Amino acid sequence: MSIDPRTDALLIDTAEHHRDLRASVGELVGSYGREYFQTCVAEDTKPTELWAELGKAGFLGVHIAEEFGGGGGGLADYNVVIEEVAAQGCPLLSMVINSICAPIIERHGSTAMREEWLPALASGTKKMSFAITEPDAGSNTHQVTTTARPDGDGGWVLSGTKYWTSAIDEADAVLVVARGHEPGPDGRYQLSLFIVPADAPGLVAQRIPSALMVPEKQFTVFFEDVRLGPEALVGEAGNGLRQVFVGLNPERVSAAAINNGISRYALQKASRYAVERTVWKTPIGAHQGVAHPLAEAYIAVQQARLMNSRAAQMFDQGLDAAEAANIAKYAAADASLLALDRAIQVHGGNGLSYEYGLADLWFTARLHKTAPVSREMILNYVSTHSLGLPKSY
Repeated sequence: MSIDPRTDALLIDTAEHHRDLRASVGELVGSYGREYFQTCVAEDTKPTELWAELGKAGFLGVHIAEEFGGGGGGLADYNVVIEEVAAQGCPLLSMVINSICAPIIERHGSTAMREEWLPALASGTKKMSFAITEPDAGSNTHQVTTTARPDGDGGWVLSGTKYWTSAIDEADAVLVVARGHEPGPDGRYQLSLFIVPADAPGLVAQRIPSALMVPEKQFTVFFEDVRLGPEALVGEAGNGLRQVFVGLNPERVSAAAINNGISRYALQKASRYAVERTVWKTPIGAHQGVAHPLAEAYIAVQQARLMNSRAAQMFDQGLDAAEAANIAKYAAADASLLALDRAIQVHGGNGLSYEYGLADLWFTARLHKTAPVSREMILNYVSTHSLGLPKSY
């Protein structure tokens, strides 16, 4: 699928290296394309060849420091990569996980952790999963019940259950958010982060059947007295909440990048179809009833892309990117569903055929209205932090 430079004309990230980055990623992933991705889903296999090539080309680690095998760029670069991968019809959720784990390890991990994990994440030779969500905790991270108890020898014993943990079946380890075994002076349990080998004794993963048509599967994960050495702890015990926030804004930006890429894919397919499909010798795209809905979707998508680009830029500049990242994720989810809906409608009955590669993207786009943070929690954040309204919860 060709790169249309007009899709970047409004963006603030159009430095020459970003244009080159888009073109390079598009060429690589475009050589695999939507059909390759659909085949992986249909056959329940992993896109290992694509992932390996992305790593070898340096695209998986553009946001990781050069000293640890990365490209030395930032989230703005990674936003470009993720969006372009999705724009070629291959939305990889594992790239979002990489956006969470790598910054946390780089900022708070020990030297040994950084040396072990960051080069491997950058090259794609190792993968990591992320476990924070629990069946009864919802969006309130303070209420997680997965517990890490000191074992008396400097190590830990991990017990509890995590929910909707992505891709642990293909991960070498999972970054787990757990609470201490006793509450602090304020009555709250302090959180800590641990890197747990995916094959650790006592770790049991149970697959969750879901509507998501992606290679990454979802799991309930049980930690049944998993014993960990002292080296598993990320940074300081009890500092987990501050540590995890290092990865949450990149997670929102990366999720938005997937949706923005899906939007671009959908609109490009729809535009091409509207030019090529004729009724009574007239391309259907010449009719305002077809053209205007696509134009409206394009406007919404460009607005979402601009906000996401700004959020990534703010994060890289060390600014508070929370408002921008939340708004970007909110806007990208809505815009991608609009773009997909309009693209499917333009295709008529063909829009529901897997052959045209649109309908099976729906639930991936819809996912990001709910996760990694729900639209309701984003509205809560904007209400209180942006508008100064009283807190509702």
